[in-house]
Amino acid sequence: MMLKPMLNGAVAMAWLASALFFLRFWVQSKDRLFAFFALAFTMLAGNSVVAALLDVDDERRHYIYVVRLFAFLLILYAIWDKNRANRHGSG
Repeated sequence: MMLKPMLNGAVAMAWLASALFFLRFWVQSKDRLFAFFALAFTMLAGNSVVAALLDVDDERRHYIYVVRLFAFLLILYAIWDKNRANRHGSG
């Protein structure tokens, strides 16, 4: 069935578009939050491409989702880092 790989490709394209969006803001502002977001969305795009190329319905292929976990942890770290920088900058 070709629907799943095609949808994974569309999702990868959306993740890459989001990464380019945040990369543009990082170039303009040099704020690390945008760089972390761009990196995380690039990781998520790569994960979607790998999911399109592999048979992810096989339960033994859970390791490809570790990249997704790291991407979401990177987003959480970016938010934490931004809030920590604001707290130290205003005090």
